[in-house]
Amino acid sequence: MIFAIRMLLLLLLLQLPGMVPQVHTVVCSGTNPVDITHEWYEGGDLVIGGIASLIRYMSPNLSFKTHPSQVFIDIPVVITKYYQHIVALVFAVDEINENPKILPNATLGFHIYDNYFDSRMTYQTTLDLLFKSHHFVPNYICGIQKNVVGVIGGLSSDTSSSMADVLGLYKIPQISYGSFQQAMNDHIKFSSFYRMVPNEGLQYQGIIQLLLYFGWKWVGLITPDNEAGERFLQTIESMLFKNQICSAFTETMEYHVHININMLDMLGDAVHFSKLIRGAFITSKANAVVIYGESRSIPWLLNAAKIVTVTQLILPQYIKLPEGKVWITTAQINFILDMFQKGFDYNLQMFYGAISFAIHSKETHSFQDFLQHLHSFLKRISFNNSAGDEITLNEYGELAAGFDITNLVTFRNKSYVRVKVGKLDPQSPPGKELTINAERIKWHSGFTQEPPLSLCNANCRPGYGKRKKEGEKFCCYDCDPCPHEMFSNEKEMEICVRCPAGQYPNDDQDQCISKTPNFLGFDETLAIVSTFSALLFSLITILVLGIFIKHRDTAIVKANNRSLTYILLLCLLLCFLCSLMFIGTPKEATCLLRQTSFGIVFSVALSSILAKTISVVLAFMATKPGSTIRRWVGKKLAYSIVLSGSIVQVGICVFWLATSPPFPDVDMHSMTEEIIFLCNEGSVLMFYCVLGYMGFLASVSFTVSFLARKLPDSFNEAKFITFSMLVFCSVWLSFVPTYLSTKGKYMVAVEIFSILASSSGLLGCIFFPKCYIIVVRPELNNREQLIRRKI
Repeated sequence: MIFAIRMLLLLLLLQLPGMVPQVHTVVCSGTNPVDITHEWYEGGDLVIGGIASLIRYMSPNLSFKTHPSQVFIDIPVVITKYYQHIVALVFAVDEINENPKILPNATLGFHIYDNYFDSRMTYQTTLDLLFKSHHFVPNYICGIQKNVVGVIGGLSSDTSSSMADVLGLYKIPQISYGSFQQAMNDHIKFSSFYRMVPNEGLQYQGIIQLLLYFGWKWVGLITPDNEAGERFLQTIESMLFKNQICSAFTETMEYHVHININMLDMLGDAVHFSKLIRGAFITSKANAVVIYGESRSIPWLLNAAKIVTVTQLILPQYIKLPEGKVWITTAQINFILDMFQKGFDYNLQMFYGAISFAIHSKETHSFQDFLQHLHSFLKRISFNNSAGDEITLNEYGELAAGFDITNLVTFRNKSYVRVKVGKLDPQSPPGKELTINAERIKWHSGFTQEPPLSLCNANCRPGYGKRKKEGEKFCCYDCDPCPHEMFSNEKEMEICVRCPAGQYPNDDQDQCISKTPNFLGFDETLAIVSTFSALLFSLITILVLGIFIKHRDTAIVKANNRSLTYILLLCLLLCFLCSLMFIGTPKEATCLLRQTSFGIVFSVALSSILAKTISVVLAFMATKPGSTIRRWVGKKLAYSIVLSGSIVQVGICVFWLATSPPFPDVDMHSMTEEIIFLCNEGSVLMFYCVLGYMGFLASVSFTVSFLARKLPDSFNEAKFITFSMLVFCSVWLSFVPTYLSTKGKYMVAVEIFSILASSSGLLGCIFFPKCYIIVVRPELNNREQLIRRKI
């Protein structure tokens, strides 16, 4: 019965178009399926051998609940996808034989065996290919004499390895078209082994670059439960970590596939598989899932889809595979993709939008150039195939080429198309191997965003930085707003950063804005008011000076030393004008002069006031009988006080300019949104020494004038000087804390106000009463009134 079923399958194969001209089924002794050998043979002067994987014997999931005689022992299944591999070989052989320029005076034949997806059976079929004996004897050729010049196969790494163990002994070249396993890179052990696929490590790099391209940082991994799957996990996990990508879950699937005849057993497998997969998906937010496995180690995917599809008819509300995922598959799965279309009603829609690596290919019209050389025929390592591609093998005997990136688009009629959406080119610069045309990708309809996200949590928006969640993988984090004066202008920035010099973050802290210059320009209201005030007070000072010069011979002008009065008025005029140097963009000349000139001029003014006050005191003391102070009274003493009081300040300013002079500077940090253009004082200590010395002169003047305020003199200035010094000291005492608490142009405005206020206080308190008498009450401005009031 079993043999009849197998023969029926073979007859079905014979009816397929383009089948091999001669097919032989050799039945050997015994009833075990491995004793039945399917072979495809066509003679020739030179013979190409082939080990194919076409028929798979699938065993039921046996249990002790059922008698062994009640279940089938084996069920053969023909994988029609792999039949295409056989047809391709036959086509190539026919093309070579039809072209006399390739193999003149010789014909090429082939002899193909099926190893039934069994690596142990591969040893028998390989020896049988070489020696053709039903009871084979190594090194003895029995049967048809043939000259095997090379062997094509196998599809999986274990099949290729088994073939290489035999063929390597006889130095017969072996061409593999589906073995990616890196263990085959041992060129010393497998010196006759060549493979028409790129190195598997390139796929790993492509997977990482694909995840980075779409920003998928939270991915699932599904591998077969075997040595190859374990090796893949060890390699890819370290690469994920280096690129800041986390594995959301890792599932290993059973290597073998069983056929469940009993419906209850099938239902149980479906429930188990559904719980396993759905549990991994539901507990994570991973929308990207990487599936790894060789062609013979991924049938669990086929079986799972079949089981779930069938059992969904019974329990549709429970048995369901998750949809709306991006399945990322390696190139190996492409060898079995057509299996999803044949034999069962598979749920192909769940793989809609899958992205897969595929061996680079073009539509090939012939294999003429490809087979010109399959060991002695591989003297050249580089040749062109009929599709126009250059085929180059590297030092390990593997194809030195890249991969195509394909997108799986499925249809409800169980058909599908694979759309090429990019490529993986190993010849490109590091990090640039992957190129993707994302606009051509069709995503699963379950996604609300294209391209979909696959993250542990939502991306941190611009203006936010990451904060790690304790006890979770580094891909899981919270998003915190950027600290003050910091920004982030991209998604997923690890930390917020400061803006470049001269810029500041906007309100959303997602970009930087150029800071505006901050200085007291002439066009600003503060500058206009200050300029107008300075010029107004300057005109008043000139007017007062003119009045005093015009009435220089009157008693009130002569009474308190005209020369000191003129000096004081000139100093006050210069003080008002000095304030104008604080307005406008700071320049080198204004920075050097404005503080020093103001300090010197103000010190001369204060020294003049001190000289006037001391002159009043000495003049009163000199009027007493027998006083020896009379000889000190006079202009020389006054000039000496002015000179000595000013020379100290001049010395301080000269030392300041010589050691650490002021200079134009910018302050980019004191104010968030503005760049302060300022005069750097050079030495803050020297600046406060200038202010301190002026304070010292003002304090001495205030003390002396306060003590002399009640002296009996009709034109006694002491009481007016007392008030002026009181105003002066009040202004400059409040100046220091106000000056230190402001920034930018407002700091300059505070100093201008202090200069104008203190200077106008001196002008008003000292000279307004005198001008009132000179202009309004001239009758009081005479010697007789002076003598009368003294009496």
